[in-house]
Amino acid sequence: MKDFFYAIQDLFVDVLFAPLDALRALELENWFLANGISWLFTIIGFVAMVYWMKQLKSFNDNNEEDKSISSHSFL
Repeated sequence: MKDFFYAIQDLFVDVLFAPLDALRALELENWFLANGISWLFTIIGFVAMVYWMKQLKSFNDNNEEDKSISSHSFL
């Protein structure tokens, strides 16, 4: 049973967290490159938000949303 938990530890420490260890080592060498990944995720999130707002505006302009008070049965 003890070997099972050591196998889980080895999986996480040696395999799944290896990219994070590489990123930690990269931060000591080049701070801008290490934070570039964070900026990439931030840009992806911003683009997704702009796309979502554009879709909501198009549905609002077409009056496709039911805005009546009794639109749900529980109301």
